[in-house]
Amino acid sequence: MKARLDLSKVTINLGNDGLVLHIADNNGKHVGKLRVGQATAEWCKGRVAIGNGKRIPVSQLVEILDNA
Repeated sequence: MKARLDLSKVTINLGNDGLVLHIADNNGKHVGKLRVGQATAEWCKGRVAIGNGKRIPVSQLVEILDNA
C-alpha cells in the first residue's frame, strides 16, 4: 500500500516534542525515526529511542536538503 500526503496547504506548528516521522524502506521494514523540532533535527537509526539519536541544527538540515 502506498500513501500520499500533500502538505502544500497545511501549516504545522511544532510543539515541544516536534514532528516525528517513522521511516520505512520500500518493503515496509522500519529504518528509523526522524524528529524535527523548532531548532534541532534528530535521526534515530533502527530502534534507537528519541533523545538518543544524532542531532543537528535545523538550519544545517535545510542546508543539506538545499544541496541535495
